[in-house]
Amino acid sequence: MNLVSTIQTLFVSFFFVFFFKPSLSLRTLTSDPCDSTALRDPRTLRSDQITVLINGYSESRIPLLQSLAATYSASPLVSAVFILWGNPSTPSQTLAEFSHNLTAFSFGSAPISLIRQSSPSLNARFLPRPSIATVAVLICDDDVEIDAKSFAFAFRVWESNPDRLIGFFARSHDIDLTRKKWIYTIHPDKYSIVLTKFMILKNRYLFEYSCGGGSAMARARSVVDRARNCEDILMNFVVAEETGAGPVLVGANWARDWGDARNEDIGDGDGRRGLSGTVAQVGLSSRRAEHRKRRGECISEFHRVLGKMALRYSYGKVVNSVGEQGLCQKGGKLVFCDQN
Repeated sequence: MNLVSTIQTLFVSFFFVFFFKPSLSLRTLTSDPCDSTALRDPRTLRSDQITVLINGYSESRIPLLQSLAATYSASPLVSAVFILWGNPSTPSQTLAEFSHNLTAFSFGSAPISLIRQSSPSLNARFLPRPSIATVAVLICDDDVEIDAKSFAFAFRVWESNPDRLIGFFARSHDIDLTRKKWIYTIHPDKYSIVLTKFMILKNRYLFEYSCGGGSAMARARSVVDRARNCEDILMNFVVAEETGAGPVLVGANWARDWGDARNEDIGDGDGRRGLSGTVAQVGLSSRRAEHRKRRGECISEFHRVLGKMALRYSYGKVVNSVGEQGLCQKGGKLVFCDQN
């Protein structure tokens, strides 16, 4: 590269970084989250966009988290992106560099805020925030990628079901009659829990989870802190109790869960060789049997302290389109008739 080209490249980089960077801040929530007078008037909240809250904890996931935040920031459906950093041991310099990289390489229209949580509690991901300016909120993890069309479809499904939880990843509660205990499982034909891998919910439920429910909810949140798990299950309790209905499962065209322990450490053709194995190792569900046992114990504890089993089953999945179900002979093979 000659001197002129080098100067041109540096100028373009300088111009984009300083004039087209998203509004990004590194800050800490300091006000009382349960001060309802500090929250926005619900009548002023936008219903045509969504606020994204991404939970962050592991420094090894920062490259993926940076990519996810930039992708959401570029969506016209997104009003703002909040990265909620919950690891108190992360050096301030590391977060400062992360903040700088987000500023330098993210060119979306939605502002990005990197927030250092005052507590590592998983309950903190559901804190109400005065800066949320939308009715809808997306709670998501730092290791799950969803294609843009599926994201937009899920938001449209929420618009038709604004009181319910919407998600791509479903689980179920059930009763073990032998041990007379609740268990956490997967059923092929029903579900009662959507996970915070990707969960769309009404803004108001953040306040109900964090500030409502009196002493019973306080004890339930303490269960989350002791287990360092199960905040998603408790949110499903909160919403099911209010609505009397289960969540809504949505079908995705493409969804990559880098944190799933079933990932293989292989290249994906996009320069991320080895990433899946590294990310999966730090996931809560990397030891699946113990993980399910702990979450079953959470369900039992929530039932006990809240005084009732609020979870409700849902059936079926909402899909973006329904193709031809008939089978035809093509090229010597039996395939769906609308398959090219």
